[in-house]
Amino acid sequence: MPAADLESRLRAAFPDAEIVITDLAGDGDHYKAKIVSEVFRGLPRVRQHQLVNKALADVLGGVLHALALETAAPAD
Repeated sequence: MPAADLESRLRAAFPDAEIVITDLAGDGDHYKAKIVSEVFRGLPRVRQHQLVNKALADVLGGVLHALALETAAPAD
């Protein structure tokens, strides 16, 4: 999965987010995504990650082999 496709999917799910995608292995299927969104405010980290996983459910474990997540709400 190209990084641009991953970012596009995340932007569709979290339109207000600041998103940074890092290709961890240079192979197009191991990424790190840093997502900062107001949607995550007040949610525990596990719930934040569940929301991201839900947005990518159809590609996780298939086209997208591995995704490390860093999620947070914006700083005030």
